[in-house]
Amino acid sequence: MSDIKEPGFKSSETLAALAAVFAGYNDEEKKAQIKKTNGIFELRVKNAEGKEGVWTIDLKSTGSVYKGAAKSKPNVTLIMSDETFQQLAEGKLDGQKAFMTGKLKTKGNMMFATKLDGVLKAAKTKAKL
Repeated sequence: MSDIKEPGFKSSETLAALAAVFAGYNDEEKKAQIKKTNGIFELRVKNAEGKEGVWTIDLKSTGSVYKGAAKSKPNVTLIMSDETFQQLAEGKLDGQKAFMTGKLKTKGNMMFATKLDGVLKAAKTKAKL
């Protein structure tokens, strides 16, 4: 899972923890999460130095998190700062509020983006992120 971590990105720690949660799921839990979400999130995160990191949360086929662009077409691409992702993951910032204030930009199915909140919450209760 260490291949997910990227120096200079706080988000990568959170995503590595999320990947660990997915890896710890048994087949039933993984199938349930895939069935519930059924899609792919591509996260494009900019850190304080202006570097961009790209991660994919695949809850369509593999139920995994990996570094890099989505292998198949993502349902939604989310573009935000490292700080914004951390606030979303910690539940300190609401996704819709982030979008309305311009902290979060989307490409693709905007309504699908709302499912990320549920994915992060489910993982957070499991991993205590």
